Amino acid sequence: MIKEFKEFAMRGNVMDLAIGIIIGAAFSGLVNSVVNDLIMPLVGKAIGDMDFSNLYVPLSEAVPEGLALEEARKLGAVFAWGNFITVLINFIILAFIIFLIVKGMNRMMRKKAAAPTTPPAPTKQEVLLTEMRDALQQIAAK
Repeated sequence: MIKEFKEFAMRGNVMDLAIGIIIGAAFSGLVNSVVNDLIMPLVGKAIGDMDFSNLYVPLSEAVPEGLALEEARKLGAVFAWGNFITVLINFIILAFIIFLIVKGMNRMMRKKAAAPTTPPAPTKQEVLLTEMRDALQQIAAK
């Protein structure tokens, strides 16, 4: 059973998937940073010095106005629309980057498929038959 598991785990597809997940997790952290540290502060500044991730509507009377989102969640239900907008922007950026990657890969595959292929070299039989044909044509021409 251990041998079967080792064969399964060491297959190329499984290793490719594992590497993809690790890179994807690191890439997700990068996109989160771009959105949270670069884009959302600019959006917040544009709409009046607001911390976009802390925009919410309290759904419980136990939640007073002006608390940070995490503190408000501890006290009761909140409609965290600002956090949703942040996550939505994360998704859009990530989806666009994946689109660009797939588009680039498709372009490379098309170039590879469109590359002219050289015809295979004739086999020994084909060479011999060609020589015989040419010899017969010379005899018939005399």
